[in-house]
Amino acid sequence: MPAEAKPKLLVVEDDAGLQAQLKWAYPDFEVIVAGDRASAITALRSEEPAVVTLDLGLPPDPDGTTEGFAVLDEIMALKPDTKVIVATGHGARESALQAIARGAYDFYQKPVDIDAIGLIVRRAFQLHRIELENRQLAAKAGNGNTVLGRLITAAPEMVKVARTIERVANTNVSVMLLGASGTGKELLARGLHDASVRAKGAFIAINCAAIPENLLESELFGHEKGAFTGAVKTTEGKIELANGGTLFLDEVGDIPLHLQVKLLRFLQERVIERVGSRRSIDVDTRIVCATHQNLEQMIADGRFREDLYYRLAEIVVKIPSLSERPGDAALLAKAFLQRFAREMNPQVKGFAADALAAIDAWAWPGNVRELENRVKRAVIMADGKLVGAADLDLAAPVDEGAAMLNLKSAREQADRKAIRHALARSEGNISSTAKLLGISRPTLYDLLKQYDLQN
Repeated sequence: MPAEAKPKLLVVEDDAGLQAQLKWAYPDFEVIVAGDRASAITALRSEEPAVVTLDLGLPPDPDGTTEGFAVLDEIMALKPDTKVIVATGHGARESALQAIARGAYDFYQKPVDIDAIGLIVRRAFQLHRIELENRQLAAKAGNGNTVLGRLITAAPEMVKVARTIERVANTNVSVMLLGASGTGKELLARGLHDASVRAKGAFIAINCAAIPENLLESELFGHEKGAFTGAVKTTEGKIELANGGTLFLDEVGDIPLHLQVKLLRFLQERVIERVGSRRSIDVDTRIVCATHQNLEQMIADGRFREDLYYRLAEIVVKIPSLSERPGDAALLAKAFLQRFAREMNPQVKGFAADALAAIDAWAWPGNVRELENRVKRAVIMADGKLVGAADLDLAAPVDEGAAMLNLKSAREQADRKAIRHALARSEGNISSTAKLLGISRPTLYDLLKQYDLQN
């Protein structure tokens, strides 16, 4: 195979002997070696490898994992489609789970078994190639902005969330979704269920904040006939109804303490007792939960059990707000408009220019739910074929959008911002700045001159 045609593998490892061993072990790949965070990120930017093997113990923290996780976070931020395979110490299950939650593709245990890791690496390359082909085919089919079945996004931050959920879907670990109200936690929970081996089972959702405390126990665990006034028949609870499937506990932070004990027992023993019964019932239900509250603070305040938290939060997925997902507001707005126009006002065909500008400029404090409600109302109230900013009850912003929609202008602004950030981080050192940007020094000098950024 010609050298230029070989897929690129980045090995992040500070042990020189192991570097040489791993480089020798992969003759079919172009192996790039990095021994610390700075050189790893420089290689990622300049070489853009499809797969990275990452030792979590890197200098200056060779006996810990902080530096390794910092590298993983930067890789996921810069190139979320990269397949990162992390090395963990023997039995370090917590580090492995944390790495997967933060976006890693897989892990292997040290000491290194070359054949075993070789199999993982080749599988990662194959999956990366398949995903790339799928994205290209989806884009040609016109649905390139849909991930995890039905989630519409073009933002790398949200794509990373979807990929994490896809990775953990076929495990039995409990997943906690953290995010502000209206960010789409239930949609992601349904996506996780649909991508799992439990997809043929029931998906049951319950909002723990919407049910009075005196009824929540019965809703979750069920009750026997005559257990309390009004219990005229035996009723299965949500946990039991989700047997063989998935139970989504929304706003799990609102479960009162006495019920937290009962939920913990179910998670530990996988049995429940209905209200008014002493008979144990075996139940195979996967729990996915969500909250917008700070559970760690609630634990400190004595309002949420720490042992329950760790049972529910084996994998934690943080969902960005709509304002942190560049371009998604307009993308989602168009999808909502098409749906609501079809259902309620077929004469509406799209958005006016001032509406799109207003959508991009608005901070969306109510997230996707607010966007959906505004578009729905606008479609109903619109008089013409195009929805305007006034229909959305948004003020049209000062016209800064024309420059941003000009591709050359947008590129220049992005270049200026990136160069300024890199110069600041490198304290003005040209060589370090060029490495950080993944370009040569002559190219950087040309850009500094072109954008008049020289001091």
